[in-house]
Amino acid sequence: MTHTSRLLAALSLAMATLLPTAHAAPPTKAPSTPYTWRNVAIVGGGFVDGFAFHPTVPGLVYSRTDMGGAYRRDSGDAAWQPLLDWLPLADVNLMGVESLAIDPSDPDRIYLATGTYTVPSVPNGALLRSRDRGRSFERTPLPFKLGGNEGGRGNGERLAVDPLDGRVLFIGSRNDGLWRSSDHGASFQRVNSFPDSAWQRLPIDGPPPSWGGSDGRSTPVFVLFDQRGGVKGQPTQTIYVGIATKTRPSLWRSQDAGATWAPVPSSPTEHRPLRAALAADGQLYIAYASEPGPHKQTGGAVWRFDTHTGAWTDITPEPELARTASGYAGISVDAKQPRHLVVSSLGRPGGEDMFRSLDGGATWRNLVHAGSASAVFDPIDAPYVADTGLHWLHDLQINPHNPDNALVTIGYGLWETDNLTAADRGQPTRWRMKARGIEETVALALYSPTQGVPLVSAIGDYSGFVHTDLDKPAPGNPKPPFLGNTHDVTGAELAPNVMVRMGHGRNGGKHIGYSLDGGTTWQEPATVPDPKANEGYLAVSADGKAWIWTPKAGREWGVPQLTTDQGASWTPIASLPKGTRVVADRVNPHRFHAMALFDDQLFTSMDGGKTFQARPLALPDGTVARPGSGSHNASGRGDDRGGQDRLYATPGREGDLWVAAFHGLYRAADGKSFKRMPGVTEIHAFGFGRAASGRKEPAVYLMGTVAGQHGLFQSIDGGQTWRRINDDAHQWGLVLHVSGDPKTFGRVYVGTHGRGIVYGDPVTQVVKAK
Repeated sequence: MTHTSRLLAALSLAMATLLPTAHAAPPTKAPSTPYTWRNVAIVGGGFVDGFAFHPTVPGLVYSRTDMGGAYRRDSGDAAWQPLLDWLPLADVNLMGVESLAIDPSDPDRIYLATGTYTVPSVPNGALLRSRDRGRSFERTPLPFKLGGNEGGRGNGERLAVDPLDGRVLFIGSRNDGLWRSSDHGASFQRVNSFPDSAWQRLPIDGPPPSWGGSDGRSTPVFVLFDQRGGVKGQPTQTIYVGIATKTRPSLWRSQDAGATWAPVPSSPTEHRPLRAALAADGQLYIAYASEPGPHKQTGGAVWRFDTHTGAWTDITPEPELARTASGYAGISVDAKQPRHLVVSSLGRPGGEDMFRSLDGGATWRNLVHAGSASAVFDPIDAPYVADTGLHWLHDLQINPHNPDNALVTIGYGLWETDNLTAADRGQPTRWRMKARGIEETVALALYSPTQGVPLVSAIGDYSGFVHTDLDKPAPGNPKPPFLGNTHDVTGAELAPNVMVRMGHGRNGGKHIGYSLDGGTTWQEPATVPDPKANEGYLAVSADGKAWIWTPKAGREWGVPQLTTDQGASWTPIASLPKGTRVVADRVNPHRFHAMALFDDQLFTSMDGGKTFQARPLALPDGTVARPGSGSHNASGRGDDRGGQDRLYATPGREGDLWVAAFHGLYRAADGKSFKRMPGVTEIHAFGFGRAASGRKEPAVYLMGTVAGQHGLFQSIDGGQTWRRINDDAHQWGLVLHVSGDPKTFGRVYVGTHGRGIVYGDPVTQVVKAK
């Protein structure tokens, strides 16, 4: 996913804010209420960047993602099961999985090399090791950082288990060479015999990225064991390591179990190796590209290395294009037919390709662009992908138990085929997005209207969705406009058919759209206040007649803009500072509210947003100090796309306001005098839902810290008392937004950073429904 800079400071922030205060008496934890949790079905939505089939258990396969954890699937028809939902905010760095490895000799063991970024402010990575197929994990802290969401993240696998001796693991780090474990990953030692000169950055690589992380150049990207001739129970003697470098040897080999290393003679040096596959007949196939990926390439190749003779053969498919504009990445060999293989392109102009060979690469058949035999990609399982082309095909794997079955990674999930060998007969292969259970989107706003559909979402990298059925993917992208990134969505409290959404318009479309029929159809306004503005905040009056957009173009905030004619015209609100987020009163359609938290100002409009009057915010514990500026999270007050440090208007109560500050919760029931609510010391997300039976107050939800405990909490008495409603198995790393459902008491929507949208219902409610 394209969120490189968005999580960085949140990782160090999480470490700091969740540590207990010295000498403080432990507070009494809030009581808990059991909930059942399910994903709102979107299917995919993020970069699934690697797979691992188990060679001895048909149907067992694992996948990893760049910032949304890892998954297991137990059979071809089963849903993928998330493995890392238990990670808390303090360990959100581990949601990015740099590499995964199965133990070929023990199907119950799975290893995950976790760590999202390598910047100095982020904690070191960790190896998560499981002996029960990912149902539980032990943790090994690593003495280096990993880059699960950095350049070259789709390459690999840089983590591998010795197939003859499962105690032995090797991992290639991004910035500190090669490491080895001899105790099932419980500890690691640096392989000092692997020369630093093999992987240290060269001048041709250019300077490291300015943001401090890794672009994947000159790092170890794969480890392969050649077990042929080995002895079970003893370490494999022959090991290959690929380095994403060029102009120098990039394939290294040990023939004494890693004690010594030497470059493989005559290996190609024009491009960087990204992935490799070793066939049963001793032929090693390697995919090369000019850059580590997943972005632009200027060339690439596919080579075959004969491990018996030492001969290299260039077997590049469509080499003319590869010389100047296309790399290669995913590569896989049929376990039963060692001369049958597939390879995927990377960064190819005009759309990606996959190729298949039945003769060890001597000849190739294009699977994607093949006339009447071109592959068919059916979006039925995730209709939104019909608008998104193939990209980021970093891993392509043939099922070792079924040569007709193959998986390929994409930037929004995976495609899978069950008729791969049809291409051998000149027929089209057919692919489906069989990613049910994988949810990797980032929710930037959640809106649950008072009537109609359960939920409308604003999603990073996508156009957002109108969720008519929480358990089935939306029938497609809401448009026009078609948004490449949706920043906000909201609607009218008393006229729920009116909805407005805003983000990055694509294909020449405007950056804002609206619906007058509850999200069934959408249209663009006639005008926009700033054609360059594609971010910001939205507010819609309770009757839906007035809309306010606080526009942002790049890093520049504008003055909030008012329209009362569905965007036919816009008027700047001169009485509000630039960048001020506005919220509509949930009862009075003429009333709007706004806040400048760090300037200690509260604004109110009683004329439908035309003018605002300012007065002191006057929180009881003083003015909140202005934070630093920069990328997301630089303020030290949580991710700035989250629900903290915002003003909220109470449903059903005119003028009743809440300030969900990062450091605490405040309420002014009269709209004037704020009081701090007890027990809440940190907030990351905040929202309202339907009141409990017999209660006058709406249910309140927050993700944060209450009574010293971090979690997702619910209050049904106006914030006087709280109950934790998630558990330690359901924490999802970083949560940006929560919203209750005004139509169903107890239902809550949780917008995560990389695990999609989760919705929960009280267990008792679910039992009764059955």
